[in-house]
Amino acid sequence: MTAPLMTLTWTDHVTGRPGYLVVDRLVRGVSSGGLRMRPGCTLEEVTGLARGMTMKEALHYNPEGRYIPLGGAKGGIDCDPQDPAAYGLLVRYLRAMRPYIEAFWTTGEDLGLSQDLVDRAAEEAGLVSSIQAVYPLLDDEAAARKRLADAFAVEVDGIGLDELVGGCGVAESVLAALDRAGVEYAGTRVAVQGLGTMGGATARFLARAGLKIVAVADVKGTIANPDGLDVEALLGARDAYGTVDRAVLRHADRELPGDAWLSADVEVLVPAAVSYAIDTANQEGIRARWIVEAANMPVLADAELLLAARGVTVLPDVVVNSGTNAWWWWTLFGDIGADADEAFAHTRSSMRALIDRTLARAEADGTTPRAAAHAIVTDRLPVIAERYGWYR
Repeated sequence: MTAPLMTLTWTDHVTGRPGYLVVDRLVRGVSSGGLRMRPGCTLEEVTGLARGMTMKEALHYNPEGRYIPLGGAKGGIDCDPQDPAAYGLLVRYLRAMRPYIEAFWTTGEDLGLSQDLVDRAAEEAGLVSSIQAVYPLLDDEAAARKRLADAFAVEVDGIGLDELVGGCGVAESVLAALDRAGVEYAGTRVAVQGLGTMGGATARFLARAGLKIVAVADVKGTIANPDGLDVEALLGARDAYGTVDRAVLRHADRELPGDAWLSADVEVLVPAAVSYAIDTANQEGIRARWIVEAANMPVLADAELLLAARGVTVLPDVVVNSGTNAWWWWTLFGDIGADADEAFAHTRSSMRALIDRTLARAEADGTTPRAAAHAIVTDRLPVIAERYGWYR
């Protein structure tokens, strides 16, 4: 792999905590990638995420669309988002990164940070917007900004559209894989790690499609019921960090250790919380047929090889969780409007086509879906570069 275009390490002068920015590639002079905050965040992690963003952007390239994929980038801050000092640290980081955000890095929420928090901190840091670098590429900036603002104001069942589209894309990835394998939705069992924005929305869409959510995990442990959990009750009892109030559990619901979700008797496993959740040791207990990566980089490479050897298919993060990023740009560039039904329909059709293309390529090449996704990106990047130029 080629080295990133730019790698930056920043040290906060108040707390001494590090922050990172990695720009993997620019397209038309701009890159896209969220900002995460978690304790232990590393430069290596952010570098991998930035490369993943390059792939997500390229995978959604549609020469007929108004949305033109950007380059990939990522930011990271080594801090617990619940630390009282976290918000001040976020503001200082954004203030330090302001020249890059103004010029070529568009960013937004990621693990540990909500979009509302990023927007508030960005304003305090003196930024017009966390995505202002893309504004010069828009045909009608005022109309585009209003369209995106209107979309963020849309709610479905009291939940923001921006919190639902990513999970819609993950769920559609699951359904597309089941359809290709000829597996009925009804009775298909699912375990989900993480009931935050992505995991919660994924669980909701899968349950409404008829699948049975039998285990979910949060920071307090795993909640399980082989007959199926009441997903709506659990989602309604979450706090801001995705932790479920155990008071809502039914008599048949069981509280198990935190890692019990891994070995749940399910067909589909959805890691939707942290990176590096599945390693060479704990993969041995996995009984699922599919692992669908709603989180970024949850399955370590060596573990994925072992899983593939025993017939477990890993649908990779660069495909599965790319819907949120794409929805931002579909909306901003005008491929879709500020409407929930339109957003869900476009997300479903795009994600299903992408999963089908990835799995078909994997079958044709005799490789894993991740290798197939890499191959598709390898084919597309020169096409994008020929049209818009190389910025390396």
